[in-house]
Amino acid sequence: MFGEMLENVRTKAPLVHNITNYVTVNDCANIVLACGGSPIMSDDASEVEEITAICGGLNINIGTLNEDTRRAMFAAGKKSNQCGHPVVLDPVAAGASRIRTETALRLLQKVRFAIIRGNVSEIKTLALGRGTTNGVDADIADTVTEENLDHAVAFLKAFAAKAGCVVAATGAIDIAADADRAYVIRNGHPMMSRVTGTGCMLSAMTAAYAAANPETPLEAAAAAIAAMGLCGERARNRLSARDGNATYRNYIIDEVYNLDGKTLEGGAKYEVR
Repeated sequence: MFGEMLENVRTKAPLVHNITNYVTVNDCANIVLACGGSPIMSDDASEVEEITAICGGLNINIGTLNEDTRRAMFAAGKKSNQCGHPVVLDPVAAGASRIRTETALRLLQKVRFAIIRGNVSEIKTLALGRGTTNGVDADIADTVTEENLDHAVAFLKAFAAKAGCVVAATGAIDIAADADRAYVIRNGHPMMSRVTGTGCMLSAMTAAYAAANPETPLEAAAAAIAAMGLCGERARNRLSARDGNATYRNYIIDEVYNLDGKTLEGGAKYEVR
């Protein structure tokens, strides 16, 4: 089933509009190309409605906010909703500052999202309306473990029901949930945390999967997460003793580029709860 999600991206080659942060914008564009989609990176409020109207999906990432990009996010989100296109929200570091938290919460009020993808701290901030995260990485207390997995699954299902969309919390153990079902995914490698923007890249790729599989947003999100994690594993296996995180980033993109449906089906490690 995950393989079908991937092959749909390759076949349909969806055009994906990304309003994302300037730290990782190039990597986000490349990961969308690598998975089979086509990226447009536009954050000028004067054109985002036109741009998003010709695309099949929208990725909103709040990693580097300013007044102009905030206006662009709301305008593009509204237009995507009017066009019936799936929208992905990446609430980067929501909870770290008032403006980030307020922006993310207002987006939830004004835009209908198909998928929200973030770390556990960011998701908790959206669910509770407040947060204390210190940056883009999840607080230790908010890490999903085998011991608190059942509670985390129940929490995400409840928030997905409230938000009316798929909610994906990624970390050492990844969970993608709607109100009724949750995919628990155990792909990935710890070294992925040493590359800036693997989460941003995943959100961009998730938007491509959602655009190519609009009727099954839960499976699309889970497939994208499993694909990224599997490619992180395969990329780590390619590293030599002298390679570091820059080479690793490139290898991740290469592995996404070369991944096929059969390989994803065979390598995805997940269960449904």
